[in-house]
Amino acid sequence: MGRLDGKVAIVTGAARGTGAATAERFVEEGAQVCIADVLDERGEAHAQALGEGVCFQHLDVTSEQDWAAGLEAVHERFGLVDILVNNAAILDVHPLAELDVSRARRILDVNLIGPMIGTRSVLADMEEKGGGSIVNLGSIDAMEGMGWVAPYCASKFGLRGFTKAAALELGQKDIRVNLVCPSGGSRELIQGFVSQLQERVAAGEKIEPQGLEGGVMGDRRIQPSDIANVILFLASDEAAFCHGSEYLVDGGHTAGHIWFKID
Repeated sequence: MGRLDGKVAIVTGAARGTGAATAERFVEEGAQVCIADVLDERGEAHAQALGEGVCFQHLDVTSEQDWAAGLEAVHERFGLVDILVNNAAILDVHPLAELDVSRARRILDVNLIGPMIGTRSVLADMEEKGGGSIVNLGSIDAMEGMGWVAPYCASKFGLRGFTKAAALELGQKDIRVNLVCPSGGSRELIQGFVSQLQERVAAGEKIEPQGLEGGVMGDRRIQPSDIANVILFLASDEAAFCHGSEYLVDGGHTAGHIWFKID
């Protein structure tokens, strides 16, 4: 028996990266999964690769209409929703002096308002089923600051606060709400961050990032599967008393930044 047998899940931003890995793990554990994303081609391909128990739904998480249509499609295909993973997110890499207000608002809309709309959208389903699990995807940037990504940091700190507030409201309905906070590290996970820095360097800027020399776990770098496994646990009944908390998947990054290496 899989840990999610009989469960219906929506995973946003699941066409690639952490979301794709999460959808795959959910399917392996018996869930029926809706891959929700704006990347139609990649999302469709991933859904087809994972088999009959998976569907793709175009979903802009900032659109209430998209959420309503997505939920209707899931109901028709699988039934009521047990699990929501609010994974979709975007970021920009710019110093504050170059803040683009419209882009900053878009980051907040996708990373923070999107999970709020998604959470509201699935509440009726979860109440009818007598409970459910909502897993929000934060970041170590929800625990500490980072230069050049101020709107992203703000959105993730906000998502951490939203998780706490939602947990207080929904706990007595047996709807659990938790936050997973991964670090970057693998090429796939930090590709957007690195590519934007590379563009600036190619344009002639002299940029020397500080504090990226290494990690507590040496050369070990995080993989999407590391995050997906924690999400799987929180989505399952094994995490029945895990509620309103943040779970770091950061290889000890937030444990501190000074240690002694012995060769």
